[in-house]
Amino acid sequence: MAITAAQVNELRKKTGAGMMDCKKALAESNGDFEKAIEILRKKGASIASKRADKSANEGIVVAKVSDDYKKAAMIEVNCETDFVAKSDDFIKLANEIVEETYKSELSSAQQLLETDTSLSSKVVDVMGKVGEKIEVSRILTEKAENGLIVDYIHMGSKLGVLVKFDNVTTNADELVEIGKNIAMQVAAMNPVAVDKDDVPEKVLAQELEIGKEQARREGKPEEMLEKIAQGKLNKFFKESTLMNQEFVKDNKLTIRQYLESKDKALKATAFIRFTLNV
Repeated sequence: MAITAAQVNELRKKTGAGMMDCKKALAESNGDFEKAIEILRKKGASIASKRADKSANEGIVVAKVSDDYKKAAMIEVNCETDFVAKSDDFIKLANEIVEETYKSELSSAQQLLETDTSLSSKVVDVMGKVGEKIEVSRILTEKAENGLIVDYIHMGSKLGVLVKFDNVTTNADELVEIGKNIAMQVAAMNPVAVDKDDVPEKVLAQELEIGKEQARREGKPEEMLEKIAQGKLNKFFKESTLMNQEFVKDNKLTIRQYLESKDKALKATAFIRFTLNV
């Protein structure tokens, strides 16, 4: 049967698929809309299967924070090319995923997609439209019942940060500005922990051993190695723990000093940093 432009347009509105894909699906289904939709979905599943071994190293990081800054979600969704990562279909899908993550309060991508079959189908449908592998790599939700959460997505959406604060007495608008500065610090300097006491024991032991080995190679006396390694560890704390790093916007201040200058009680207690796994 002859397929009209009106039919193609209607199917496109229902599915979001391209004009030519809609026309082919309608022709194959003899104008049956339900069969045409199924054909388009199968196309997406076929692409997912064919491209299973492809690398999905591009994509975006998206965050959502509640109006009262008490709850947040952040996700990483990957595809094969930067071209698709910038496409409307991919961005719309990522925004839907972060919304569902926020609602579900889950922190497992696999669990989210297994629980929300409608969302899982949308991922497959978008694969069919863009012709690339799409993966929901990471999701998380965070709450701050006794504090606030501030987010920062770096330009290009390749990197995102959430920072949690406690002992909040500062008004919300001012805290958001402070929080954005701290989140930008995390994005730029990639600290390993909030403060010295938060550094894992394994990392501390590793850094001490590295310091000793460096001193040993420099010919330092064996009895001096421990002291030299401790000095190097202090340097590590200054460079790699958030509260002790120099503030990137004013290197005369550490982050601790910057926060104290705004509100002596305010504390950054945790951060999460997502960057594309490239």
